[in-house]
Amino acid sequence: MAVTVSLVVLFGLVLFFLLRAGNLGYGSAFTAAGFGFFLASTGAAAPINQLANAVLDAIPNL
Repeated sequence: MAVTVSLVVLFGLVLFFLLRAGNLGYGSAFTAAGFGFFLASTGAAAPINQLANAVLDAIPNL
């Protein structure tokens, strides 16, 4: 739960700054989609949460 809340805040901040700067490319579209999935917790959120947890678990092993 804490990881999801942190990712929502992170995606929200990144999206805010991308929109404010006027950089509306593929990166901002991906950020907006990720933010929406984490925020809404739809049926597609479970695989995205698993992917995010796998990436976060892999980071210390690098």
